[in-house]
Amino acid sequence: MSAESASAIQRSQVDLVDFVDWSGVECLNQNSSHSLPNALKQGYREDDGLNLESDADEQLLIYIPFTQVVKLYSVVVKGPEEGPKTVKLFSNKEHMGFSNVNDFPPSDTAILSPDDLKGKPVVLKYVKFQNVRSLTLFIEDNQSGSDITKVQKIALFGTMVETTDMKGLKKIEDH
Repeated sequence: MSAESASAIQRSQVDLVDFVDWSGVECLNQNSSHSLPNALKQGYREDDGLNLESDADEQLLIYIPFTQVVKLYSVVVKGPEEGPKTVKLFSNKEHMGFSNVNDFPPSDTAILSPDDLKGKPVVLKYVKFQNVRSLTLFIEDNQSGSDITKVQKIALFGTMVETTDMKGLKKIEDH
């Protein structure tokens, strides 16, 4: 990572975990004993003993909706030697499954190195993540080539998009 990209992460960005709509979060092919909250929720993701693990094969498909529109700058994915290698990110794509994930071009693709999996922020193509209501991560394979992918932490960094809460506006009544 260059000094330029490292400094880009610092500009008033926040961990977007507080803006995740937990009621809509989904993860396909997760092991029920090692589920997504282990890697995504604060408190759990800081515990290196907890992991998100894939179940039937190495792939995972994670859908993360937000409670408000965000701009996404970077992602941190932490994991052991079975950690993710190829991660395709999709902005505002709902109802994706393993059967159709390859039908859509990703907004960005991160090829993670073992060094990245130590918690190094990966800077994304910023222009592709300007008005994000939801993010889908397709973990296609892992570092070791094993049947199980393990993820210790997923952190998303960005900023909120200034929007108007339309529910708060009152109708102007005719006189």
